[in-house]
This record gives sequence, C-alpha cells and structure tokens, in this order.
Amino acid sequence: MLANALKFAFEKATIEGKITIGTLMVLSIFSWSVIISKGRQLMIARGMGRKFFAAYRGTKDPLDINKRGEDYEGAPAYDLYITGIEELNYQLEHSPVMVGGQKRMSASSFDTVRVAIERSASAQALALEKGMIILSTAVAGGPFIGLLGTVWGVMETFSGIAIAASASLTAMAPGVAGALIATVTGLFVAIPAMFAYNYMVTMIRAITQELDAFASEFATQLEHRYVDNRALADEIRDALQVISQGGAAIAPKASTVPAPANREPVPA
Repeated sequence: MLANALKFAFEKATIEGKITIGTLMVLSIFSWSVIISKGRQLMIARGMGRKFFAAYRGTKDPLDINKRGEDYEGAPAYDLYITGIEELNYQLEHSPVMVGGQKRMSASSFDTVRVAIERSASAQALALEKGMIILSTAVAGGPFIGLLGTVWGVMETFSGIAIAASASLTAMAPGVAGALIATVTGLFVAIPAMFAYNYMVTMIRAITQELDAFASEFATQLEHRYVDNRALADEIRDALQVISQGGAAIAPKASTVPAPANREPVPA
C-alpha cells in the first residue's frame, strides 16, 4: 500500500518536484557512503586504540612498542606515537647530548618533538572529522530542500485549479500528493543522517579527548627519559671533568733521563 502511494505521488509530481527528489537522492547516496565509511573508520579506531593503549601502558620504555615492531594501524594514537618516535630518533641522531654515556637531547630539541606530536594530534582529529559536513548538511538541508519542492508543487497545483476553475478534491489530490512526496523524501534523507551524526560526533569527541591526553602523557614520558634535565651547575661540573680528563691524557710525561752530575770546580 505504501509503495503504491509513493509511486502514485511520484508520478503526479511536477518536473520541479522530481528534480528536488533527485537532488535529495544524490544527497542520500553521499550521506550513506559517509555513514558506512566513517562508521567503519571509527569502529576500527576505537578497537585498535584500546589495544594500543593497553600495550603502551604495559611498557616501561616509550620506545618498546616501536622496538618490538608492533603495529596498531587504524588507531589515531598509534599514528601520533610513530610521528613522535621518528622525530625523537632524528633528534637523538643529529643533535645528541651525551649524559653518562647515553644519548639525550636538549630542551630546545625536545620542543621540536613536542611540536611534531601536537601537529600529529591535530591532523588525526581533522581526519576523524572529515566528511561529517555531509551528514550535517543532510540533517539541516534535507527537510528544507524537500519543503521547497512541496511548496513549489502545492503552488502549481493551486494555480492549475484556479486556471481550470475547478476546486474539487479529485482535482486537488494528485497535485498535493505529488508535492508532499518531496517532503517525505527530505525526511527519509535527514532522519538516518541525524542519528548517525549524533552518534559519530560523540564518538569522535571521545577519541579526540583520549588523543589529547595521550599526547601530553607521551610527551611527558619522553621528556623524563630522553631529555637532558641536568641543572646548569651539573652541566658545568661535568664539562670541567671532561676537560680535566682530556688535559691529563695529553699532558707530557716527566723525563726519565738522569740529570747530569755536578762537576767539581777546576783548580786554578
């Protein structure tokens, strides 16, 4: 019964109404493609994120996951982690500070690592929100586009009735039915998009908050473990010790040749 009613209304719709319905169908296709792809992305991000956080917090060294070669592709926090590790290794390789025979980096070098981590966090947040504009457009614009088609169809129906000078229900019903189907189509587009948008926005907000918290945690752990945090007095003392050890190593050895014996004065 419903299918017959929709078919009848679509057949009686005006050209403008059919164009409106076609526009809404295109918007619906884009909307459902975003719902499916974004839903899959968020489910993977949530699941792999849990596994990554569990593995990361079970390690003592922030580099352990990278050293073991573990892969958590799809987790935004893992991509942030890899970005931080790559920048850390670069700084330790090109701008090292030797402390107790181990490589460390200066505070200025660590600022570069921190910026890379923050930049990666922003990029991951933008990637999570990508495509959501289509859903918001479907939610906000779908009913209004349908209403436009309906109003246009009703206007043409009443114009035709006025021209024909016939105000019977039989003359009005087909045109009104053809006009109303545009609003029905708009609601069919907007309602699924509304539920999906609200659910996804909530999930994206939760993942983004986890990502921001992990960025701060990760940067703090790197700073504690790989940054030269010695006081200035300690740095000066260590430098003087190195200089003194180097000076002792290159100092000339005392001569082992015996000094000449004192000669007695020759008598006059």
